Parts: sequence; structure tokens; C-alpha cells
Amino acid sequence: MRHWLAEPFVTLMPALLAGVLNMVWVKLPLARKANAPLDGDRRWRDGRPWFGPNKTYKGLIGMIVLAAVCSLAWGWLCQAAPGLAACDRVYLRFGASPWVSLWFGAALGAAYALFELPNSFLKRRLGVAPGRSATGPVKHALIALDQCDSIIGLVAVAWLPGRLTPLEAAWWVVLGGATHLALNAILYLAHLRRSPL
Repeated sequence: MRHWLAEPFVTLMPALLAGVLNMVWVKLPLARKANAPLDGDRRWRDGRPWFGPNKTYKGLIGMIVLAAVCSLAWGWLCQAAPGLAACDRVYLRFGASPWVSLWFGAALGAAYALFELPNSFLKRRLGVAPGRSATGPVKHALIALDQCDSIIGLVAVAWLPGRLTPLEAAWWVVLGGATHLALNAILYLAHLRRSPL
């Protein structure tokens, strides 16, 4: 029997935890050289940045490393709690060994960060400032994309090893997008984000 509500959260939990920890990591005055933007401050032909100053090497590396570490800890917890492991689609198939945990976590972290880049590129083309929400007729579409871009990356990583059906993958994206929206509001209240959306 599939646990339609628990499985997405349990399987993707390392990335969700790493996403929150990464918000703290990028604010710390450490590894300042890595705080360089991924686009190298290059401009597109419209004169605007490719991605903007918020997409940095520090954030990308932090997301990959933190997701791998969170996945390792999550794997140990799943081994200690068989009921939890039974809801993790990847661990259920491959086991929660340290190697599986590290590989899966690092892949989740990379996907989480990299799948945000096309959205950032699009928003720069539309003149939306980094860290700000869109206005006008595209506002709601871009808000939805903001909540789902990284989740689509996570689901893409989990799809094959977790043997997700297309319907399950769509459900995971919708549930993940709603969760992302709620987490953003909490991070905004904790002064870790400039915008609640």
C-alpha cells in the first residue's frame, strides 16, 4: 500500500532540510570567495544579468554538501525506524546504505539548485529584480514556477530510482510546491528571505 502523503516528504526530506540549512549557510560570513555569482556577472544581450547575484557558487556547493549530509543522517534514521524507511521510495528499493544516501542526497542538492536557474533566467528577461516577486499579468504564473522549479528537479532525481508513475510525480510536484510556499513564509518571518513568495 502506497503512503501518498508521507512518501513525498520522507523521500525528499534531505533536500527540504538542506534547503533550510542552506538559507542560513549563505548568510554566514564564511567562504566569501565562493559567494561569487554563478553567471560571473555576465550580461545577456538585453543588458541584464543571466541569473543575478543571488545564484552563487556558495549556494550551489552548500546545497549539494548539505543535502548529502542530511541524506546520510536521514538514512541512519530510516535504518533505525523501519516504518520511516517503508515510506522512502529510494531507500525501499536500494536500502539506506551510506553510499546510497550520499549519492542520492548530493543529486537532490544539485537538482534543487540547478533547476532554479532557468526560472531566474526567465525572471531577469522579464525585468524582475533578484529576490523580488513579479508584478503584472505574469505574476501568478511566476509565483507558481518559483514554488515548483526546484521541486521539479527533486522529483526528476527521485523518478527512476523511486519508480514513480507520472501521476505520482505530478502529485509530488504539487504537494512540494505547496510545501515550498509554506516554508518560504516561515523563512521570511525568520528574516532568512526578503520575500514570503
